[in-house]
Amino acid sequence: MDPRIFRAIAIGAAALSFALAGSDAAAEPRHGIAMYGEPALPPDFVSLPYANPDAPKGGRIVVGEVGSFDSLNPHILKGVVPWQWRFLGYESLMGRSYDEPFTLYGLLAESIEVAEDRSWAEFTLREEAAFSDGTPVTIEDVMWSYETLGTEGHPRYLGTWNLVETMEQTGPRSVRFTFATDNRELALLIGMRPILKKAQWADKDFTRSGLDTIPIGTAPYVVSDYEAGRFVELSRNPDYWGSDLPFMRGQANLDTIRMEFYADAQVLFEAFKAGQITSIRETNAEKWATQYDFPAVRSGDIVKSEIPHERPTGMTGFVMNTRRSAFSDWRVRAAMIHAFNFEFINETLTGGRQPRITSYFSNSLLAMADGPADEGVRRLLQPHVDALVPGALDAYALPQGDGSAANRRNLRTAMRLMEEAGFTIEEGRMTTPSGEPFGFEILLPQSTPEAEVGTIVDLFLPALERMGIDVRVARVDRAQFEERTDAFDFDMTFYTRGLSLSPGNEQKLYWGSAAAEAQGSLNWMGVQSPAVDAMIDAILTSESRADFVTAAKALDRVLTTGRYVIPIYQFRESRIAHDANLHFPDDLPIYGDFINFHPDVWWYEPD
Repeated sequence: MDPRIFRAIAIGAAALSFALAGSDAAAEPRHGIAMYGEPALPPDFVSLPYANPDAPKGGRIVVGEVGSFDSLNPHILKGVVPWQWRFLGYESLMGRSYDEPFTLYGLLAESIEVAEDRSWAEFTLREEAAFSDGTPVTIEDVMWSYETLGTEGHPRYLGTWNLVETMEQTGPRSVRFTFATDNRELALLIGMRPILKKAQWADKDFTRSGLDTIPIGTAPYVVSDYEAGRFVELSRNPDYWGSDLPFMRGQANLDTIRMEFYADAQVLFEAFKAGQITSIRETNAEKWATQYDFPAVRSGDIVKSEIPHERPTGMTGFVMNTRRSAFSDWRVRAAMIHAFNFEFINETLTGGRQPRITSYFSNSLLAMADGPADEGVRRLLQPHVDALVPGALDAYALPQGDGSAANRRNLRTAMRLMEEAGFTIEEGRMTTPSGEPFGFEILLPQSTPEAEVGTIVDLFLPALERMGIDVRVARVDRAQFEERTDAFDFDMTFYTRGLSLSPGNEQKLYWGSAAAEAQGSLNWMGVQSPAVDAMIDAILTSESRADFVTAAKALDRVLTTGRYVIPIYQFRESRIAHDANLHFPDDLPIYGDFINFHPDVWWYEPD
């Protein structure tokens, strides 16, 4: 047993009075919690603002996924799992509203109570909370889930668990977490861990489960059928415990959610045109404009919906692994960004319709500003000035090409940067400062949702060849791709990282120094920067919204000027083509088509 766990043998009046003594007396149970300020919804809210509480129940949706799967346990590192299963099959103590930057409302927990300084958080479990098999959820299940996920689960759970000093049962249905560090976000993060059934794992190894054991959860959907690598079908549990809960009104409306898996994006698209799937997201603006004119669209049986959002673009592109000598020098990474002819590639593939990502938090108020760093950002970055690369304090923007295939001006800049880094050309080949031929491998999965990724690489290669760089492209199956990226076994690879309006502790997993050598972490580029670490800490310790925004802008600036990723397209809206009988609410969340929107608040209703 983890030494941080203390079980109350008896909860009596003395213990209760102790819990209410001193500074704790100011704390009181609440229906929700916000990162800053108060939750927008009152205790008697009817539903989330972007859910339709009158939505009918019934019908089905069939979505397509590119790739395959070999596991239905989304809580461990091992295996490839359908990505949506983690969100559709499991619930946590608190649920998130995607119409607020970071606010949680009670889900499995009826209330949350926090210290004034947020040094601890206490949750009271709903008496009616139950697993999909009908058995009640207990505090023992909750505590076992936290300990197991925090010690044996996927790395995404480990960071928060390591910041918990104690976990203690404080009542028949309550548990308190006391934190080991000053971090305002922990009171929210600790409420967002999936709750699993302890008894299911009494004679099983949690870390080795795959398709043979599906973790039991409390959510509205259960796996009713599947075929390894081909499809997973989820059915709505008619006895779902939370169907009348205000947080869940207007959600989980569909009786059936089926996920079909295809070899590549083009096969998936053809399956959609043939009516085998009923909803598809399109990431290519040119294809959206020119290839969605087939009979079902013209007849109105298929509807094209565009759903805007206000969230950050995140980062999508080609990440360079700084653990490898090929990309340890920022000037080499900058040269790759100059050699990448975005304007020509964008015109070729999307007709110039798709704007480029300009920074990690672009398209939001958290994005780095144009020009030199402002006073607040500069003050945060100044102690780390010696570790910053050019542009962090001064103006920085991605290079602009002239739109031609030659891209001569940017290629000249790329060659100059390589020369400054000590590289030379010998007999037409780029050589390293030590005189070795310079080359690297671009690792790609054989199938990606973005069908044009391989084409983008093909359009990038001629520029690298003109620079005398020997580039190899390795296309591997999805399982091998995940295995290699988990082990950081790549030079450059395709990469996407979504970001929210409330960056917090997950930033350490994305690009914190401690995650750089932790296999399975999301720090694929291997960032080990004191400036990055300090900006993440500044985000986590901000006591006002203004300070938080300044810290996020500073982090965005350090990451962007670090030249770790060659950015490609940004998506300011989601493009979803779907069966006309599938509907979504008119009131959209600020996050738009994000987690817990499609298909969570959609419903089926024949026109």
